[in-house]
Amino acid sequence: MGAYEPKFLYADEVTATFSATTTGGQSVIVSGNGTLGPATATSPACVGVAANDVAANDRGSFFPRGKIHVSTASGAITAGARVDTGAAGTVASGAASVNNIGIALTTAADTALVEWMEI
Repeated sequence: MGAYEPKFLYADEVTATFSATTTGGQSVIVSGNGTLGPATATSPACVGVAANDVAANDRGSFFPRGKIHVSTASGAITAGARVDTGAAGTVASGAASVNNIGIALTTAADTALVEWMEI
């Protein structure tokens, strides 16, 4: 059996592209494929907190809410979608349910790799 480790752990400071100007300490959400932006009162799941001030379209750091994993997609998954467990150890796009395990950070086609965060 092969070994597996998450791409990032809770204590890791993660870098990402920010789609809008963000201030250090603001909670952030997935705003697009591999991008983050400031959360609002009606935002979906928060994925972490900005570590510093970041200008729009620049790379910056954030502290993730959960571990970040890379898994095989079962069906198409869009960044920001809830992720459920899928067949044979894959992950699938889904609504909040008993199998809900996280939120997609990237967009992936069926059988492609997708980055997702535990929530």
